[in-house]
Amino acid sequence: MSSPAELLVIARRIALEAGELIVRLRSEGVEIAASKSSAEDVVTFADRQCEEFIRGRLRELRPEDGFFGEEGGADTGTSGLTWVVDPIDGTVNYLYGIPQYAVSIAAVQGAPNPATWTALAGAVINPANGDLYTAARGSGAFLEVGCLDHGSEGSKDSQARRLSINPVTELSLALVGTGFAYSSQLRSQQAQVLTRLLPAVRDIRRAGAASLDLCAVAAGQLDAYYERDTKPWDHAAGALIAREAGAHVGGVNGEREGQEYVIAAHPARFAELEKVLTEEHLATSN
Repeated sequence: MSSPAELLVIARRIALEAGELIVRLRSEGVEIAASKSSAEDVVTFADRQCEEFIRGRLRELRPEDGFFGEEGGADTGTSGLTWVVDPIDGTVNYLYGIPQYAVSIAAVQGAPNPATWTALAGAVINPANGDLYTAARGSGAFLEVGCLDHGSEGSKDSQARRLSINPVTELSLALVGTGFAYSSQLRSQQAQVLTRLLPAVRDIRRAGAASLDLCAVAAGQLDAYYERDTKPWDHAAGALIAREAGAHVGGVNGEREGQEYVIAAHPARFAELEKVLTEEHLATSN
């Protein structure tokens, strides 16, 4: 079996290529292809083209591995490894030209289920500014700034900086990122939780791409992040990057991160944030 470092080389290379692709596709004009869970939850033709591109590149380089993508579902491989891919995380931002969207690629060992898999390598790139976040299991997390050269063909070399989460701080001084579901009912509950949490922290940020929010925790741009109703491809790479930078990433009640909750925070503050969130969640559900 390939090492995490070897898998990361592939994830990084394809993330750069896919980043260049969606920058070009956006310059040609963005068109909505369909809606998914609701009219607000859209998929563009660029989402589909990018996922097919990534699937094809992985088929060339890793034909025995499985594939689990947002747009095309899961293919089971024979190697025991699965590539978990979000071709454009933050599609609404991409649609509106807000420079906060990402390509997220992770290699995991085991079935495509965050409750049981082991993440081995991950790459998340923001094509709007070329920032590339990477991690291999046990080897730390890194940021390469401005990897895409928008003024010419191809990517450019960039020096990698090792990432580390912010030092522990009181929850009342924490800058916390979050996101919202597309279900109007769940969004209403999330808004109630938010109004109860906001007085307990420094401030809240909602940027619109879960993978980049997790990377922001890794880079010290956020002290913590939480979200409900995420999908495996939203957090597969970002959770590994945050962990390798020193964050505790998980769900609630000792569970792994998943659709119910993804929480990332300093290990000394995780339980405190989890307690606030679960108390408020129970209060708003009654």
